[in-house]
Amino acid sequence: MSGYTFSNLSPADFEDLARDLIGAEVGVRFEAFGPGPDGGLDGRHAKAGRTTVLQAKHYAGSTFRALQRAMAEVPQALKSLRKSRYLLATSRPLTPQNKAELVRTLGPLLSDPAHIYSHGDINALLRKFGDIERAHIKLWLSSSTVLDRILHAASRRFTEITREEIEVKVRVYAPNPSFKQARDKLEAEHVIIISGPPGVGKTTLAEMISYAYLGEEWEYVAIRSLDDGFASIVDSRKQIFFFDDFLGRAALDTKSLAAHDTELAKFIKRVRRSKNARFVLTTRAPIFEEARRVSEHLADRALDITKYVLDVGVYTRRIRARILYNHLLVAGTPRAHIQALWDAKALPKIIDHPNYNPRIIEAMTDAMHLRSLPPETYAASFLSTLKNPLLVWDISFRKHITPRCRHLLFSLFFCSEYGVDIDELRASFNALHPYFCKKYSIEQDPKDFEEALKILEGGYLEIRDQRVSFVNPSLRDYLITYLADDADLLEDLAHTAVKASWADELWSYVRTVCPLPPEQQKRVATSLLHTAQLFLTMPIWKQDSRDTSTWRLYDLSNTERIRLLLEWRTASEDTRFMDLALQLANKPAGGHFTVFRDEIGLIRLLRSLKKDYTRLEDSDALFEKLEAAVIGLLDGHLFPHEFENFCDAVDAAQDVFETDIAHHIDDAITRQLDDIDASISDIDSETELGDYKTALQKYAPRVGVTNLDTAFRAIDRRIEEISSQSDEAESPRSAVYRPQDKDQFDDKALQNLFEPLLSALRARNRAIVG
Repeated sequence: MSGYTFSNLSPADFEDLARDLIGAEVGVRFEAFGPGPDGGLDGRHAKAGRTTVLQAKHYAGSTFRALQRAMAEVPQALKSLRKSRYLLATSRPLTPQNKAELVRTLGPLLSDPAHIYSHGDINALLRKFGDIERAHIKLWLSSSTVLDRILHAASRRFTEITREEIEVKVRVYAPNPSFKQARDKLEAEHVIIISGPPGVGKTTLAEMISYAYLGEEWEYVAIRSLDDGFASIVDSRKQIFFFDDFLGRAALDTKSLAAHDTELAKFIKRVRRSKNARFVLTTRAPIFEEARRVSEHLADRALDITKYVLDVGVYTRRIRARILYNHLLVAGTPRAHIQALWDAKALPKIIDHPNYNPRIIEAMTDAMHLRSLPPETYAASFLSTLKNPLLVWDISFRKHITPRCRHLLFSLFFCSEYGVDIDELRASFNALHPYFCKKYSIEQDPKDFEEALKILEGGYLEIRDQRVSFVNPSLRDYLITYLADDADLLEDLAHTAVKASWADELWSYVRTVCPLPPEQQKRVATSLLHTAQLFLTMPIWKQDSRDTSTWRLYDLSNTERIRLLLEWRTASEDTRFMDLALQLANKPAGGHFTVFRDEIGLIRLLRSLKKDYTRLEDSDALFEKLEAAVIGLLDGHLFPHEFENFCDAVDAAQDVFETDIAHHIDDAITRQLDDIDASISDIDSETELGDYKTALQKYAPRVGVTNLDTAFRAIDRRIEEISSQSDEAESPRSAVYRPQDKDQFDDKALQNLFEPLLSALRARNRAIVG
């Protein structure tokens, strides 16, 4: 690539580029300094009593006279250097005459125009040193060609993004060692899972890696489901697949994960077998660890591929400062506000704060928040927000949005933490909003949902392919605190629940997240009776509106609903909840209980009925119906992946059952041995087949079978079939990146970095005083 304007680089970015390029050209390694009061050195190399100094002036878009005036103010300390070679780099185009004038301006410091590297010279060096060009990803990611490719790829996928938004993302990105580490791992393994705490930059890193491949003419395929990936992969094309928050967006819990992780394993294998495919996924660290704990596929060592934990601990002091610097620069933060941070000596306090997080930095440099913050309170507010990140949302939530917008945020709060389809959110809003409007005499309009969604998108909400989530998890954290102050509001919200999972989230909130006193819990439970009456008909699975051949998990299982009914019966003292529990046990929603959704729930309910609910009316009748449900599942068809876990769970709970459960377990074992060929015909996981052999070996002696040769030969044949279909390379162990070298970045360096953001303000102040 060539012909860069450098306009999207910050002054600090341009200095980094100049040090690397000119250092390579003249054969020295420059020490990094900064454009502040250290004498004006942006780079220095000293050897054998001779010093080479470099100044970098980022004047892209400025006039030559502005550059000349700046050079006329070169500090005397720099001019007095002896036995030194002075080099000047500028992003501004220069004519030979311009260079001659700069030589005269700088006097004895600069005697040779060849020591001036202008816009054209730097572009020539980039063509000469391609490795340096590739290393400075912000340079070529911001080129017109690459931006067009990103924009074109985004327009073909599920997310809409503007050119300006892409440019902002590239400009605020602070390059750090994690990029190379992640890129190298991706090239080695073809798949990388980037996980870490919220807000540390997982998605940004993943996007920059994906964009880097775009710059090398790969096809960018952003997906929201594995089906999208399978439908798009073409071995003959170079493709980079990007799946952001792959566990969160699937709204996976310990049960529903089993419906997705097999497909994930298949797609990972598919990508790794292709030389032209790369797959980048992001997820939050706690969710990933929970998924690995409950998922046999994600816990499989063969699939423990390149887990790369991005921890805020990898950010050196220099990188933290650059992130803050970039956001202040790109967001157009008023110079008076930046001056206020400087005068209050807040910059080192911010970057060294234990709660430092790029997401908070972004929020506190956003124009929406600065509107209500005068410069004189900015530093204190910034530090207070780091101490208590929830403050960033308080003023805007209470004063800057209308009731319909707040109602929409309440509706989303009790949906899945990881986002919800627009249609589902609309259903919650259409129950909640009219209730509050009627109670508090608020005017409403049929278009309130669409209008609120439009207003909140970007600042509060993120919408991707008809799925809505909070733009920032800290907003959800703020609402946790906000709702805790108002028990009456929570009671009102309970009246509006139209989905079991939404009601469960609300109930969990008032019981465990921010516990209410027992009397207030009773009021909330009573208010949930209307929702409880819907449990009998609420679907558990729902057909995907965009793919009618696919069914997705929609709501709580039958056992989870019965659990809620028992809890609400106890809290409210209303016997109607027990009546509903009996009806649901007798006629489950969807027609029947399933091992997949109800196995553990049924056994837990049986234990609870004997331990916690013995005094409730009809508890014996409910126990009898649930016990019969467990027996029915044992006597039915058990898939191999269900067999061992369910038998283990029932076997361990034999003391709970009133009837003899042992012979039902024995019958289930016998059926597995008799139907071995049919059981394994659809299994395509070597790990699952190996686990199945272990399970049969454990349980066969129980029914008098000691010779498993026939069964094992059948399983081994199936394993060979699968193995012949894939040539899977063993992946390395998980790795956590830690910086190897100490990065010296003291307060003087910090001052030098931020000096350019303040120089124009000081010049204006001097003019006013003059």
